Amino acid sequence: MWQDDVNQPSDWVTRWQHLIQPGAQVLDVACGSGRHMQLLAQQGCFCTGIDRSAQALTTASRYGTAVQADIEGGPWPLMENNLPRRFDLVLVTNYLWRPLFPALLQSLAPGGLLLYETFSQGNETVGKPSRPDFLLQTGELLQLCRFLRIVAFEDGFLQGPDRFVQRIAAFQPDDASEAAVPSVRYPLSLK
Repeated sequence: MWQDDVNQPSDWVTRWQHLIQPGAQVLDVACGSGRHMQLLAQQGCFCTGIDRSAQALTTASRYGTAVQADIEGGPWPLMENNLPRRFDLVLVTNYLWRPLFPALLQSLAPGGLLLYETFSQGNETVGKPSRPDFLLQTGELLQLCRFLRIVAFEDGFLQGPDRFVQRIAAFQPDDASEAAVPSVRYPLSLK
C-alpha cells in the first residue's frame, strides 16, 4: 500500500484545520501513529485516535486517547448509551471500509465537521491500493455525504507520490433547516 510521510499531516487536513475550534473533540479513524492527532492537539483539540495497530498507537497516545480496535471485524468501540459517541471532528485519511460509514456519520455532533480523504478509482493504474474494495467510485463520497453541508470536494489526481483521491469537507447540520438554507459561514481556504 502507498505510504505517505507518516510525520506530515495530510494537505487536506491542514487546508481545512482553520474550521476546527480549539477545544474540539476529535476522532481520528485509522490514526496510525497520530500525525493528525499531533497537529490538532497542538491546536488545543482533545483527540481520540482509533487503530488496529498497538505499535502505532504507542506513539499516537502521546497526543490523546488511543483506542485499539478491529473496526472492520468487531463492533464500533466508541458507544455511549447504545449510540456512537459524538465528535466535533471526524477525520479519516487513506482508509476505506464502507460498512463503517454509517457509524462515522452518526459520530458527528450537530455542527460537526467530517474531513475524509482516500484513494479512488484510477489509483489501480499508478499503484496500490488497486483493489476496487479499497477505491472510492466516481462520486461515491458525495453520495455518502449527501445529507451533510458540503463545503469542499475534490476528485482527481495528485502527484508526489502519484495517486487518485477523493476528499471532502462537510458539516453535520445543526438542524434540518440549516441543511436547506445554511446560516453558518464556513471560511474557504485557497491554500
